[in-house]
Amino acid sequence: MLRGRTRRGQEDAVRDDPLDAAQERRVRAVLALGGVPQADLPDGVQQVRLRLLERTAGGREAPRDVSAWAAVVASHLAMDWHRARRRQDRLGERLAALRQAEHPGDEDASVLSLAVAQGLDELPDAQRQVLVLRFYADLPVRGIAEELGIPEGTVKSRLHTAVRALRARLHEDEVV
Repeated sequence: MLRGRTRRGQEDAVRDDPLDAAQERRVRAVLALGGVPQADLPDGVQQVRLRLLERTAGGREAPRDVSAWAAVVASHLAMDWHRARRRQDRLGERLAALRQAEHPGDEDASVLSLAVAQGLDELPDAQRQVLVLRFYADLPVRGIAEELGIPEGTVKSRLHTAVRALRARLHEDEVV
């Protein structure tokens, strides 16, 4: 069974680390060979550590061969990384397909479009993402939650906050 980390010093932290140096190198190698970018490797190693700690904290025994277990978890993390990347690519493709040329003859629509675009730029990324997916890509809340891998309640909350902020911005600019 793994002992919990103490705050006495770095020596205790190193001693209580569920992965030794060789296991960490193996995890990094598996992640790198799985196509995870170099910049994301430290996060992947931390995820393996976290899963090992969660396993033991949940009352289950530590794996007999921690090195092999960590390598399997690392390979799963690499696959998850690729799935998330493909999901983001698909969302980008959908949004690109939805872009339409602006209608130059309608001046009011142009002003409103410009104001909405500026308002969207000022929103935090997470809020802008759900707003665009909901109202431009016309995805239902459930579809957005599935695409982003977040709960439906989080999508609803972000949508509510984003719409409120965008509405305030448009009123402030006296566009609507």
